[in-house]
Amino acid sequence: MPWPHTRGSAPRRPQGESPGDIPRHTDTPTAPSTDTEARPSKSQRKRDAQALQGLGAQLVALSPGHLAQLDLPDALHEAVVAAQSMRSHGARTRQMQYIGKLMRQLDPASLRTVREALEPGRASTPRPQP
Repeated sequence: MPWPHTRGSAPRRPQGESPGDIPRHTDTPTAPSTDTEARPSKSQRKRDAQALQGLGAQLVALSPGHLAQLDLPDALHEAVVAAQSMRSHGARTRQMQYIGKLMRQLDPASLRTVREALEPGRASTPRPQP
């Protein structure tokens, strides 16, 4: 299949452009959108994720009796119980990452409840029994 231009001839430029002009892209907005302004930076998101993973480590450190009193979602409760029984360092590290992921998926009200329950001197809310 032949090329659109022959050897020795340059591809055609639109009129009004000189060889030194930098092409302008019209499809990208020049002003920052409101979505990027409202979104936290990547570093801030990492700090938030590490803080939630630390909160998950506090949950893993709780006794089973105290853990049963907390009002945690079932998936998070099962992940914490599984992490408590793990002895392998690698498996426990992966499980802590998973707990952090589950903590990031919690709604703010549930997360606030967990934080309040882990504060020293606070009474924990009982977990509803099925």
